[in-house]
Amino acid sequence: MLAILRVFSGLLLACLSFNTLANPCADEQALRQQLRVWDDSYHRLGVSLVSDAVYDQLRSHLEHCRAVDNPLQTASGPMAHPVAQTGLAKLADERAVDGWIKGRQDLWVQPKVDGVAVTLIYQQGQLQHVISRGDGLTGQNWTATAQVISAIPKRLPQPVDMLLQGELYWRVSGHVQARAGSVNARSTVAGLMARHALSSEQGQGIGLFVWDWPQGPHAQSERLARLAELGFTDSHTYSQPIDHLEQARHWRDHWFNTPLPFASDGVVLRQSQRPAAERWQAKPPNWAAAWKYPHAQALSEVRKVTFNIGRTGRITPMLELTPVRLDDRTIKRISVGSLQRWQDLDIRPGDHVAISLAGMTIPRLDSVALRASERVEVLAPQPNNFHALSCWSATPGCERQFLARLNWLSSKKGLAMPFVGPGTWNSLIRAGQVNNLLDWLTLDAARLANIGGFGERSSERLLASVHAARQQPFARWVKALGLPPTGDAPLGQSWQALVARDEQAWQAYAGIGAQRAAQLTEFMREPNVQALSEQLRAAGIAGFD
Repeated sequence: MLAILRVFSGLLLACLSFNTLANPCADEQALRQQLRVWDDSYHRLGVSLVSDAVYDQLRSHLEHCRAVDNPLQTASGPMAHPVAQTGLAKLADERAVDGWIKGRQDLWVQPKVDGVAVTLIYQQGQLQHVISRGDGLTGQNWTATAQVISAIPKRLPQPVDMLLQGELYWRVSGHVQARAGSVNARSTVAGLMARHALSSEQGQGIGLFVWDWPQGPHAQSERLARLAELGFTDSHTYSQPIDHLEQARHWRDHWFNTPLPFASDGVVLRQSQRPAAERWQAKPPNWAAAWKYPHAQALSEVRKVTFNIGRTGRITPMLELTPVRLDDRTIKRISVGSLQRWQDLDIRPGDHVAISLAGMTIPRLDSVALRASERVEVLAPQPNNFHALSCWSATPGCERQFLARLNWLSSKKGLAMPFVGPGTWNSLIRAGQVNNLLDWLTLDAARLANIGGFGERSSERLLASVHAARQQPFARWVKALGLPPTGDAPLGQSWQALVARDEQAWQAYAGIGAQRAAQLTEFMREPNVQALSEQLRAAGIAGFD
């Protein structure tokens, strides 16, 4: 079932049209329909088709349209909650948190456990019912399934009547949210509870965090202490009193970066005093609110699709994005990875993509979340036109690969030319001073004086780099031209001796197989490379005479 739903989700996303999150109300109906599909799958079937971060951002956009619907409308069940499950409003930022805290007393903070909500009903200390959250008023009967979950006490140490609300979570020992993210923990529990039966091992993997006792003692401190006495220890262990924003921020940061036995997606701020339980409604109350962690994923609109062509002819599609914040970084541009992936995803300007940070540092494209209804044509480079031996000069269509060759030549892996980079090469190409990979060898002060942007100091630096490059040893020059990797094979001191090596001679060196030997031989015999070697001979570069 899960695999089928994932396929269905992919097809749905491929077909969905939505113009722009900058103006989400332009296609409100399409957005509403997408959210309904996700809501129904999660709350009724127990299967999450989208990350929490993407869902929350799209739900927020719909709310900005003042077109809020009930995400739980298809999640009702046959069993009524004696006390409504309220849900939580989300505080957007520190300013909102500070405003919520001010004027309130006896406040507490807890981790916002990433699981599925349940109601537990005990009579005379005996577990009677376990009800899924459902739509907040009614839910599914999970009592039979709960018998296998060891974290849910079947009999309490005292013969008490009580109703509890809490979260079933997937146990993840030593889980650090800042490093590992949600690890699909909530979806795992939701999927298991949607089954008719659990194995003993699966039941052992589910924990319980009781976050409220609606009819319990008047003060939160008393409720927590009493819950611990009855065996519900998580809420006592992970609840802290607070008076101001700084304390809330401290515990939020602490739990975000500290090992916990569960995934969490923020913290919950609670006011000790609440209305009587019979007055609770299936909507966010004013005595509790969520302050979520920074999004692990973010949505951004694709402004433009461009294509980088590397020195070896590899084509890498790049997406120019509407700037978006992830963690403490602003992401404006991201790689699709490969031409094939871009073609498979069919990303066009106006689409909205989900992005995240790989290893918390490198921007990564995750998926296409919403597609623009108007499919703008994007002309991609033809792969057959670009390869390891193409584009040795600035001819039309070769600009990007040729520039990549120049950048490699001047890099630390090439001739290590200080103060020479893409900007320098672009200026020289535009001025017509560099049309060939080695034209820069003959530059002088007089020629540079006629190029806009080259002042006296920058000209001196460039000419000094050119002079230093001429003194580089033979092996560096050969690598700077783009010779395929040779491992530890010696390159000698003579171009002619290097050209004389055939495939068999190359394979005699450790680490060079038949394919690499063929590449090396082909490179050395390439007419453009031969022509470059003649230029270097004429310029008096050591090893090419």
